[in-house]
Amino acid sequence: MPDVLSAPLVVEFPFTRSLGPVQSAFLTGLRERTVLGVRTGAGLVLVPPVEYDPVTAEEIHDLVEVAATGTVTTWAWNPTPRRDQPLDTPFAWVLVRLDGADTALLHVLDAPGPEAVRTGMRVRVRWAATRTGAITDIACFEPYESEPGEPAPHDGEFADPVTGIVTPARLDYTYSPGRAQSAYLEALAGRRVVGERCPSCRKVYVPPRGACPTCGVATDERVEVGPRGTVTTFCVVNIKAKNLDIEVPYVYAHIALDGADLALHARIGGIPYDQVRMGLRVEPVWTEGSRHPDHYRPTGEPDADYDAYKELV
Repeated sequence: MPDVLSAPLVVEFPFTRSLGPVQSAFLTGLRERTVLGVRTGAGLVLVPPVEYDPVTAEEIHDLVEVAATGTVTTWAWNPTPRRDQPLDTPFAWVLVRLDGADTALLHVLDAPGPEAVRTGMRVRVRWAATRTGAITDIACFEPYESEPGEPAPHDGEFADPVTGIVTPARLDYTYSPGRAQSAYLEALAGRRVVGERCPSCRKVYVPPRGACPTCGVATDERVEVGPRGTVTTFCVVNIKAKNLDIEVPYVYAHIALDGADLALHARIGGIPYDQVRMGLRVEPVWTEGSRHPDHYRPTGEPDADYDAYKELV
């Protein structure tokens, strides 16, 4: 039995969203060193502001300006900052109820050590030197003794308001594919395709999952399939992906390998994108040193009859 594989994996993409009037005013205010909240029908001031009352679900848009000073309501020490966190030295995650607000804002506190942090301590905003209309315009909070301030009405009007934001989303983790998929990946490195057969329904699944998705029973009988197969369905990709050196348009398809009862997906090459079709017979193409097929290309065989793959569409 091969060793179970593991590898670091990063899922990353930019998330772009437009802003409504309340969020637009809040972020534009941060750019202008102004912290805005919103007052609910019950008179509570929420910071950060929301556009709908969390209790009544009514739309709210009564903006108020709160102070840049506040009180720590709870905290947790972070001794080892990670990439892209607000500070690169140890800091405290804090919930700060700004003066004039009834809710707390999550941010970071710059402090020399956990012994310098306590619930109830007074703090103030340290503004970023360069501000663009984002929560990072608050560089952090810092200890500051002051008297509590009061909220004041604000019309939310600013020149050149922020109307949209782009937030990078990133997830770093270690992926372990398990026994079945480790064997599948090891076989691919030898230019073979291996699935597993269910002992109950006798279907062969590629890639194998270690259990039959239909019967729910464990699978361990390995079956070599393909390497040729049939295109069951496909899509034409017209948007170029970042860090992917493939010219658009290109085709991504579901391919039922010969002997398999589950279609896998792969890119189709060696044929103009507008000539790819259901039933097209294809075979894998490996590049030098690759552990998996780079793409599938036509074999030159006649197209498969629809009845031969209709259950896998």
